[in-house]
Amino acid sequence: METGLDRKKTLGQMLLYLKKYRLLAGLSLMLAAVTVGLTLYVPILTGNAVDLLLGKGRVDFPGLFAILWKIGAAVCATAAAQWVMDLSNSYITYHVVKDIREDAFHKLQQLPLRYLDAHAHGDLISRVIADVDALADGLLMGFTQLFTGVLTIIGTLFFLFAANVPIALVVVCVTPVSFLAARFIASRTYSMFQLQSRARGEQTALIEETVGNQKLVKAFSREDAVREQFAEGNRRLEECSLRAIFYSSITNPVTRAVNSLVYAGVGVFGAFVAIRGGISVGRLSCLLSYANQYTKPFNEISGVVTELQNALACAARILELIQETPQAPDAPGARVLEQTAGAVSLEQVSFSYVPGQRLIQGFSLDAKSGQRVAIVGPTGCGKTTLINLLMRFYDVDSGSIRVDGTDIRQITRGSLRTSYGMVLQETWLRWGTIRDNIRMGKPEATDAEVEQAARAAHAHSFIRRLPQGYDTVISEEGGGLSQGQKQLLCIARVMLCLPPMLILDEATSSIDTRTELKIQNAFARMMEGRTSFIVAHRLSTIREADVILVMRDGNIVEQGNHETLLSQGGFYAQLYHSQFTG
Repeated sequence: METGLDRKKTLGQMLLYLKKYRLLAGLSLMLAAVTVGLTLYVPILTGNAVDLLLGKGRVDFPGLFAILWKIGAAVCATAAAQWVMDLSNSYITYHVVKDIREDAFHKLQQLPLRYLDAHAHGDLISRVIADVDALADGLLMGFTQLFTGVLTIIGTLFFLFAANVPIALVVVCVTPVSFLAARFIASRTYSMFQLQSRARGEQTALIEETVGNQKLVKAFSREDAVREQFAEGNRRLEECSLRAIFYSSITNPVTRAVNSLVYAGVGVFGAFVAIRGGISVGRLSCLLSYANQYTKPFNEISGVVTELQNALACAARILELIQETPQAPDAPGARVLEQTAGAVSLEQVSFSYVPGQRLIQGFSLDAKSGQRVAIVGPTGCGKTTLINLLMRFYDVDSGSIRVDGTDIRQITRGSLRTSYGMVLQETWLRWGTIRDNIRMGKPEATDAEVEQAARAAHAHSFIRRLPQGYDTVISEEGGGLSQGQKQLLCIARVMLCLPPMLILDEATSSIDTRTELKIQNAFARMMEGRTSFIVAHRLSTIREADVILVMRDGNIVEQGNHETLLSQGGFYAQLYHSQFTG
């Protein structure tokens, strides 16, 4: 749980975001002072007007009308200043929120995959959306009411002491009670709002995961289990919210009770002073008005403090994301791969996702330019992990991976990944047209090139049958496309780019056998002269590979071509015969 020191640190970091808008903040403070000054001037005018009402037939109408004109002018000026101040505060608030959201989203692009894999995506979404919205509410209320509230208290005390020192001392003596009550409540609301924000993030993560995998939930009849899990999370969120709201809701009644004491004290004490002739009735009405205005900001500030506790708790979560250590930048002077022969070598590579749990150990490989390297083995042996290392989605723990003799840690990530074409078992599409999805890796491609790539991937026929053909808009889930059709679009995307190196991870797993044979022929033509890494469970698809690596428990246990490995009668032969001889 965050400490008071951490809370001050969070507040300091928020002030850094406000520094960019310091001129507008200064204008807002100036307008707040004008608003408070005019508001406090009105009771003086009102008191003077009361003193002009001396009795029946003894009313100074010329003086009274002059005062009423001044009151009208002061009210209009106050309204104008308040309007401009609110505009300034809204501008500052929503631009600060925009800056924070942009920084958070940019940081998401910079974070290593290790961080994203270790955190629920729904929780990250909740930080960027819900927590920032709560922060905006707190900031807006703080700007709108905190400045004016504090200035009203200070200004009212000044006028009270100027009007009558004994009555002002009565007000000052009761004030600490309100401060102590507000401090007691604020110290508890912060931790409650922090728990509420965390529980809300967990709920968002569960909802995002459930909605995205609804087919899986229904296929395994997990509806009841998911509902129970959601109900449990909802119960915890309810408890946290009720506690936070309970402590925040008692703030206003407590401060109102203190305010009533202040008002009563001024009224009773001022009445005795007025009876003895110490002040006029008009001045007493002015003092009562000040007492009311003095206590009113305490109600507003107590509400602001509650909102600020929630805002700070949410700010801590979003700032934690923004300050997370980003992915290590490219090495100084890193090489940009422009033209590569595609020679890839791995030397004594070791890697693990979890420290202490080795996945790949002492892995070595030498893939010559233009070779087709197939990687096979049981589930969990490290095949996909090897792909992650080749693409530098993760960096090796020890050893090195080289492309054309250069360690990939000395190559810019962008140029390395551009040099690879990937088709994975899991498809990735975005909201847009079919044409935009194919063109993703080569935005400058012409419509003719897009269609040619689709034909090469055998996707043209089904695209042509869509309502708007290549201009059909699909969602990130693919809309009405089958898994095989989505995979064909991903294949067409690579066919369009034709990079010097290829990674095919179960690239035809969702495609029917007849289309797969055509795709294999297209792949064969595409792989000519290109270094290719092929991950496959269906061993019939890798018979023509130049080198087959057989992995087991993170190590290469066998290596050779199809015929050689079969003749050895080892682990590969067992895998092969288990598929084709039952």
